[in-house]
Amino acid sequence: MKKIKHHLTEPLLIGYAAGTLPEAFNLVVATHISMCDTCRAALAEYDAVGGEVMLDSDPVEVAEDALSATLALIDSGKLSESSAPIRTQGSVFPGPLQDYVSGDLDSLKWRKVGGGVSQLILSTSDDATVRLLRIPAGTAVPDHGHRGTELTLVLQGAFTDDEDRFGAGDVEVANEDLNHTPVAEAGMDCICLAATDAPLRFTGLVPRIAQRFIGI
Repeated sequence: MKKIKHHLTEPLLIGYAAGTLPEAFNLVVATHISMCDTCRAALAEYDAVGGEVMLDSDPVEVAEDALSATLALIDSGKLSESSAPIRTQGSVFPGPLQDYVSGDLDSLKWRKVGGGVSQLILSTSDDATVRLLRIPAGTAVPDHGHRGTELTLVLQGAFTDDEDRFGAGDVEVANEDLNHTPVAEAGMDCICLAATDAPLRFTGLVPRIAQRFIGI
């Protein structure tokens, strides 16, 4: 994998460490962290700061069986380090994403959304949405802006837009100020994990009509 150039913002890392992000955003952040040494190290620092804050906080009461329940989870093996760099051999999906995706790239139930682009909406909480996007090499996603925040993590291939080039492991953080037309690079389909907390704002008439049916 080439060197990752585009990283998570500080507010996203702090929100992830504090547990205040929507599940959809948590998934993108956790997946990027599993691919990026830089953001994984930064997250460890925020976790350490959070631990110090907890030490200075007033004690609170917990359930009497809290310790035994936690030890039971540890013994069962259900607790794991989600930020560890895990990737199944030959899979484009890093460890944190594999709990949400059943199957490999070609066995998923992709849904066409126009222009050759396909998507698969993943099941998360209702405060934001997250989907896998499969953009054929050389294909452009319709020009669009944003009504909220969109996180787009590249898992395979690369895309370019008016801002920069984004390759595997890179994450683009878009807000209301960004209007762009992402184009997948030639040579390989671009696979992305994208989370949004508000509908996109498409420029063209046809994408705007289709938007109500594709849920993006």
